[in-house]
Amino acid sequence: MKFFIKYTILIFFLSISFSCFEDNDDSISNSSEIKDFVWKGMNYAYLYKENVTDLANNRFSNSSEYQSYLNDFETPEDLFQSIIYDRQNVDRFSWITNDYIALEEQFNGVTTTNGAEFNFYYVPGSTTNIFGIIRLVLPESNASSSYISRGQVFNKIDDQILSVNNLQTLLASESYTIGMATYNNNGTEDIDDDSITNTSETVTLTKTIYYENPIFKTDVFNLDGENVAYLMYNGFISEFDDQLNNAFGEFQTQNIQHLVLDLRYNPGGSVNSASVLGSMITGFSEGIFAKLQYNNDLQNNNSNYNFSSNLTQGGSINSLGLSKVYVLTSGSSASASEMIINSLSAYIDVVQIGTKTVGKSQASITIYDSPTFQRNGANSGHLYALQPLVAITVNKDDIVVPSTGLIPDIEVKESVNNYGVIGTIEEPMLAAALLAIQNSGRFETNAPGVSPILDSNSFIPHIQDMYLD
Repeated sequence: MKFFIKYTILIFFLSISFSCFEDNDDSISNSSEIKDFVWKGMNYAYLYKENVTDLANNRFSNSSEYQSYLNDFETPEDLFQSIIYDRQNVDRFSWITNDYIALEEQFNGVTTTNGAEFNFYYVPGSTTNIFGIIRLVLPESNASSSYISRGQVFNKIDDQILSVNNLQTLLASESYTIGMATYNNNGTEDIDDDSITNTSETVTLTKTIYYENPIFKTDVFNLDGENVAYLMYNGFISEFDDQLNNAFGEFQTQNIQHLVLDLRYNPGGSVNSASVLGSMITGFSEGIFAKLQYNNDLQNNNSNYNFSSNLTQGGSINSLGLSKVYVLTSGSSASASEMIINSLSAYIDVVQIGTKTVGKSQASITIYDSPTFQRNGANSGHLYALQPLVAITVNKDDIVVPSTGLIPDIEVKESVNNYGVIGTIEEPMLAAALLAIQNSGRFETNAPGVSPILDSNSFIPHIQDMYLD
């Protein structure tokens, strides 16, 4: 997602007792007040609490031992990181902020973008220098009027050669100039002899306030006498459920037999919107779409998201009634994108095409320093807040998305030499889906080239959040 919307999950917290504290706002020395909040907030809501010894309810025998523990950490951030479970493999997503005002502004949609999205790759033969490829240009954005297009290569920003060390800083500028380049495969399939060549062309991009419609592209193709619907959907956002439903209404009128759902750049979003989309695809009006499961102390919060025949804001859902769907994915597909694949696969045939997904099926909330951990009554002495994972989604059969990501049935990488035009039958990933439809289940793997090491959303906090409305 290139925009920010409100991710805060409004949960009515249950009270739990601590073995050596009377309540959640016991007096702690001023020097460790914030660290006290960090520990108690994580002890209360963290999904992986049972896996972290220092978060056990009986971890400390008295207040003195607890205070000594807090004093061992120089900063609240140090404490927070120490109680994250398996940061490298499992919880790569929980985070802490020292300015929840700025966080709330982002969650309410206040952000800027130049409207260009990039994938980044290592320059052949290098482990530090990188180059970028434009993967999307958002309509009516600054980039859309800058004469750039999908598939173009660049290797400089503000005349600096791109590297893994300077990329984040360069992309953070409100305005920057990209130096265009060409990718040369030297006439061979061997990647090692490929090279990047500078050109004299430059393009300046400037960030502005932008609100993105996640319904990027829809179309219908006739394939051997059958109609195939195509939808590129770049974010699960409840505010656009009506427009999504209208798109499926248009599909309905065209007698659709197949659907290609393009989630390759969709980092996730609303669980409710995912369940609505599930009903639009299948026609199911009841039954469990996904289950939400909390830590052992918050089992009363466990809940189900069900298929439905109506939108949350009213109106009947337009459904295709399909028993099979083709989903395009990449290393940028996360959270709700993975959930819809996992949830629908318990009911219908889901053919995944592209590359492995991120591996994030957990939901997070914002936790404030207040007696209830909610915004009301937050400590006025600081602006710290937590955004930890608090629940995990599973399908009706209790199957979870692996932390290593979902593996495609048909592996297709976006070739650096041929990104293609989104929504055309020649675009490689869509072409693979159409071929799979024609072959009626006989799949071929086509995965030459390399996968991106980063994309332009890699440095945006909480971009892959899954949230409850």
